[in-house]
This record gives sequence, structure tokens and C-alpha cells, in this order.
Amino acid sequence: MNIFEIIEIDSYSATPKYTQLASSILSAVETGELKKDDLLPSINEISASLEISRDTAEKAYRHLKKLGVLDSVPGKGYFINAMVQKKRHKILLLFNKLSAHKKIIYDAFVAALDPDTQIDFYIYNNDFNLFKKILLERLDQYTHYVLITHFLEEAPPVRELIDQIPKDKLILLDKKMSFMEPEMGYSAVYERFEEDIYGALQAANHRLRSYQRLVLIFPGKSYYPREIIGGFKRFCEEMLFDYAIVPDTGSVQIAVGDVFITVMEDDLVKLIEIIKDRQLSTGKDIGVISYNETPIKRIILSGITTISTDFIAMGREAAALISKGKKALIPIPFKTHLRDSL
Repeated sequence: MNIFEIIEIDSYSATPKYTQLASSILSAVETGELKKDDLLPSINEISASLEISRDTAEKAYRHLKKLGVLDSVPGKGYFINAMVQKKRHKILLLFNKLSAHKKIIYDAFVAALDPDTQIDFYIYNNDFNLFKKILLERLDQYTHYVLITHFLEEAPPVRELIDQIPKDKLILLDKKMSFMEPEMGYSAVYERFEEDIYGALQAANHRLRSYQRLVLIFPGKSYYPREIIGGFKRFCEEMLFDYAIVPDTGSVQIAVGDVFITVMEDDLVKLIEIIKDRQLSTGKDIGVISYNETPIKRIILSGITTISTDFIAMGREAAALISKGKKALIPIPFKTHLRDSL
């Protein structure tokens, strides 16, 4: 048997190549294509034939040795040491983008699963057609499909696509689709966008009272759910705040007494540049609130106030659904982190 015929390295996948190599070998052991005591190519042979670095090949072999599947003997080389005793989970993980907070979800998800779990990770850049292509080409290949469904397109036919996946294999992350009800058998670990922003602003209400106007910067063409706008408007109207919703920082005249809420990182950067250029004082002249907690926001402007879901909990809960073989709709709590920018 030519082992290179059973090894798959997908250059378009966001999964590290060493992980893809290790997973291919594990799959071959699992199916019996590779058996105990079968010899594997040397690191140099793997590197040359697959056009990957020696470090990548060596890292894959080290991972397999750690799992006890692979061993090596000087002069003999690498060989299969043990057969896989249980069927592994094989997961297609499909994210709309890889940002700082999405990486937190990814890291928590991976860390909570068995180390021999195969995870094939793809990014579709908020493009529904690319999302559809990746998914349709990989139906019936995985034990689980973990998907984030945020698109720039308006109302794409998501349901008819994901309903091609058996419900016991499907987990939606970050966003629950409107048709999902507990009795229907879907699983999701998600944010409640309208309720979350309303509750987060309530938690900051005592500080917001020092300002005159709340401004939500929400790009016109955005993958963020428009429920955020609904929750923001409801809070402002109930709490009697003057408010505005603008597509970018250039669409509003910034005035002392404004609080800006940004959902996109690019808008946060532009806002900070304007504040510095005009020598305004955050937390006094201007208030700043940013969506999504990341470590860097604890430092910028002596600390930026954030409203954010618990991304670590999101990753762990999704992994637990897989490990325990459960189906559930799990909302993740939203938190307000009050800092000097407000």
C-alpha cells in the first residue's frame, strides 16, 4: 500500500498541517488500512512527498507517539504501535472569520475535547456561497458539524442547507436560528443578541447617566445580527436617552457627552484615533464601549469597557455536547466589564 494515497493535506483548511497529517494516519489505523507494526515513511520522506516542513512532519509524529499510536526504534524507523480502541469524533468546524474572540472559542473548544479528536477547521469569510460549498462537499464525512452562521448576504437559505445534516450531528455556535425550538431536536450554544445588549447597558446604566447621548456604530453591511439594534433602541427609549445609530464614525459629529458603542474592531480603532487627535478624555468627555472582550482591551485607553459573551464557556459547552452525546439549546451569559473608558 502507498501510504501517501491515504494522507490528505488540504491547503485551504485552517487546521494546522501537522494536525491534518496526524488525523489522516489515525483514520487509516481506525479503518484498518494501517495495522500494528506497519512501517511509516521517515520524516524526510514525509516532508519531501507532501511538500511540508520537517518540523511539521516531526510534530505530527510526536503527537501520534504521545497518543500511543506510533513508536520508533533506531534503525527501524517509525511504526504503528497500537490500534485505535474507540471510534474517534471527527468534527467539521466552520467559522465565519478568525478574530481574537473567535480564537478564544476555538482554543476552549479544542482543549475540552479528547486529544485524538479530528477537527477540520475552515473559514468562509462571511460568504454564504463559500459556506455552502465547504459544507456540501463534506456531507456525511464527519460525526459532528459545528457551525457559526454569520453572513453578509441578507436572508440566505441557511435552513434548507443545514437541514441536510442530521440533528444529532449539528451544533450551531454563537447564533441560534429563529426556527430552532427545544422540542425540534436542534443543538446550539449561542448569544441572545437583543436581550444581551439590553441587559449589558442596564448593568452600565449608573455610569451612562453621566452622558447625554448614546451612539451605536453598526455598519450597514454587517454580519452582526440586527437584533443588537433592537435591544439598543429599547434600552435608550425606556431609559429616556437621546440616541443615534450610524454606519461608521464619519457619519456622526462627535460631541462631548457622547457614548459610542462599537461592534466592529475597525470602527473602534478609528474612534480611538479621532479621540486622540481631538485630545478628548475617555471616561470624561467621551464614553467608549466595545463589543467582545479580548485581553488587549483591558489595556487600551487604560481599559476599554466591553460588553461580551463568555467565549471560553461557549467553546467548552459545545465540546461538552459532543463528549456527552447530548442535544440542547444553551444560551451563554453576557457580561459587562466596566473600565475607565466609561
